[in-house]
This record gives sequence, structure tokens and C-alpha cells, in this order.
Amino acid sequence: MQKKFILVCLINFFIAALMGLALRFSVLESIGLNYRFLTHAHSHVAMLGWVYLMLFTLIVHYFIPDKKPIYNRLFWLTEFAVIGMMISFPFQGYAAVSISFSTLHIFCSYYFAYLIWKNQETKSLVTNKLLKASLLFMVLSTFGVWCLGPAVSMLGQASAFYQIAIQFFLHFQFNGWFLIAVIAVFFHVLQIEDSKLFRSFFKLLIAATILTFALPIQWFAPHKALLFINALGILLQLASLYTFLKIIKPKLLDHVSKRPKILLYLYFFSVVCFSLKTLLQALTLIPEFSIVVFEHRNFIIGFIHLMMLGIISGFLFSFILNTRLVRFTKSLYIGVYSFLLGFILTEMLLLIQGCKFYFEEGMLTNYYLLLFLFSILLPLGILFILLHIIKTKYDAKQTTKTS
Repeated sequence: MQKKFILVCLINFFIAALMGLALRFSVLESIGLNYRFLTHAHSHVAMLGWVYLMLFTLIVHYFIPDKKPIYNRLFWLTEFAVIGMMISFPFQGYAAVSISFSTLHIFCSYYFAYLIWKNQETKSLVTNKLLKASLLFMVLSTFGVWCLGPAVSMLGQASAFYQIAIQFFLHFQFNGWFLIAVIAVFFHVLQIEDSKLFRSFFKLLIAATILTFALPIQWFAPHKALLFINALGILLQLASLYTFLKIIKPKLLDHVSKRPKILLYLYFFSVVCFSLKTLLQALTLIPEFSIVVFEHRNFIIGFIHLMMLGIISGFLFSFILNTRLVRFTKSLYIGVYSFLLGFILTEMLLLIQGCKFYFEEGMLTNYYLLLFLFSILLPLGILFILLHIIKTKYDAKQTTKTS
């Protein structure tokens, strides 16, 4: 695995975390930047500079035995698009420059999907299915982006069409591309073998991912049928979680038995977040709860961070710790635990304040100050991990190869 690629991804994540910290400070004091524009920059760099490029790096490392130069060139071109968005979004939001870089990233992702589909080699039917499904969802999600222009020109940004197009992109990016790609790498690392249980899990996961998109549609174009479709999707999602836990339990314990406990803690943390996310979605079976989630921003931000920081980033950090890129020293422990503590404290604060809003009990004392202070732990943790990897000598020959 190329160390420089991992460092680039972590630097992107660190910058995205600093942007998030600036957003939370801007509520306390003016920082001279448009809040909405900075939010766009924060989300794009986190999603496309951290998660996307980390998955790019992991997939090429584990599933492409013949590392052709095209992958290096494509990585740097994609990073160029990320830097363009990083610089342009904070100052102009969605405008000509930022849209151009976003479009470049989409075309890079299409070429990446084509290359991986064509060149990936794995003897495992498990990882083959999951990898291809994740790539299909990645391409599918971008259809939502292409609908934004027509939606604005025909009906405006306040229209249901526009809002559903955004939700289409986000839903299939998070629940399709990101989540399933992470599971593909996770199952590869655990060496999960094909079985009747896995085939059931795969079918349940794909069906649930598609059907649960009914809920975001319901928010902007209410219809009773959508509630039933979402309910079916939730039930399938719960069943997929059950099969997922049955599949990984024996393999995970064996995998981490001879490794430092921090790796077990990170895997456990990520799986708990995945389970919690599924259980929270199950609460949308109660129509009143789905309305509450939509109307209270704290719950939405908390859920997005549960996906991005808890599940996706938790697994990505686990994969990094599972390589020779790190040595299990004090600085690494400080970085990982700082990040996890920052995540847990900010999530708890968002949840408590969301509940207070719902019950009309007003604001927590020093809520925004506490949210900012707890958020400092996130970029601090990333920085410790980043510096640790920079200092660690790395032997590429000792990493896990494709199987």
C-alpha cells in the first residue's frame, strides 16, 4: 500500500475536520466566511478527499495485483479535483469553478469504476460481489447530481425534484458506495468465504439499500405507499444486520486474537456504530419519529456524522492500523482515542440538544461552546495519527496482498 496516498487522504481529512471546527466556532465568533459555502467545502473534502480516495487506495491495493501507472495518475488527478473544491467552495459555494472541479471528480470516478471492474482480480466470490455492487451504487448516485441542473432551471431549488435529487446522491453514496465498499474490504481482511448465509446477507443488503430511499422521498413528496416501502426496507435492513453479525463473529475474534487490542476496539466501535445506525433507522417505522428527524437539524447532523465518522472512518482507521504503516506507540493511541472521544462527546451533545429542542426545553448551557471544544479532539486525533504515520518506517512488501 502506498504510504504517500494514505498521507494525502489523512491530510484531506484533517483539513475537512478543521473546516468543521471553523463552522462550529463561527457560531461563537465571526470568521469572515459564508457559513453555507464553508459547509459545502467541509462535506465535499470529507466525502471525496478522505473517504473516496481512501477507498480508491484500499481497492487498488487489495484487488489490483498489476499496479499500472494509470492508477497513480488517476489518484493525483482526483486529488487535484479535491484541492480545487477545497479552495473554491469556501469563497463561492456552488458556482462555475467549484462545479467544474466537482464534475472533474465525477468523471474521474467513472473511469476508476471502469478500471476496477475491468482489472480487479480476486478469487473470492464474496469480495467480487460486494466490490461490483459498491461501484454500481457509486455510478448510480451521480445520477442525482446530473438532475440538479434541470431541477433548478425547471422548478427551482425549493422544489421537491431538486431536494430528492440531492437525497438520491447522498443516500446511494453513503449507504451504497461507501458502506458496501467498506464491507468489501472488511470481508477481504477477515477472509470471509462464500456461503448460504453470505448470499442471504448480500441480497438483503442490496434490497434494503434501494427500498430505504423511500423515506427521503417521503419527506418531500409524501405518500402512504412510501411509508410501506420504507418499512419493508427497514425490516430487510435489520435482517441484513443480523446476518452480518453472524458472518463476522467467528472470523473477527480469530483475526484480532494476535493483534494489539486497539485494533479490536476500533473494529468493535465501527460495528457498534453500524448496528446503532440500523437500529436508529428502524425507529423511522414510527411516522412521527421520521418527521422529527427531518425537522430537527441536530438529529440529521448527528446521523450523518454517525455514518461518516463512526462507521466509515472507524473502519478506514481500522484498515490503516491493520497494515505496516503504523507502530503501536503512545502517539498512535493518543490519536485514535482523541478522535473516538471527540466523536462520542459531540454525538452525545447533538443528541441531547436535539431532544431538548423536540421537548421545547430550550438550549443547553454553553451548548455551542461545548460543541466547539469537544470538536477540537477530532482534528487533534487525526493530526496525531498523521504525524505517527509520517514518522513510521514502512516496508511495502509486508502488507496483505490480494486473495
